[in-house]
Amino acid sequence: MPRTSSSDGRRERPGLRRNRRNRWNLLLVAPFVMLVTPLFNSIEPRLFGVPFFYWSQFAWVPVGVLCVAIVHRKTVAR
Repeated sequence: MPRTSSSDGRRERPGLRRNRRNRWNLLLVAPFVMLVTPLFNSIEPRLFGVPFFYWSQFAWVPVGVLCVAIVHRKTVAR
């Protein structure tokens, strides 16, 4: 039978932490840096002829995926 919280009667899923405020969650802010376009709005340096703005946006994709994966691994209870 699923456990219930005594205060509000909601069911708790096993393996899920109740405290969502974790320092690892701050790592999820890093991918949002790519949205601050004045930091990246330039042409030089070019990489294989591609302006900096475009290749830096593509470079942030694996960084964002890595940040989400790290936070997931560190915050899921085992």
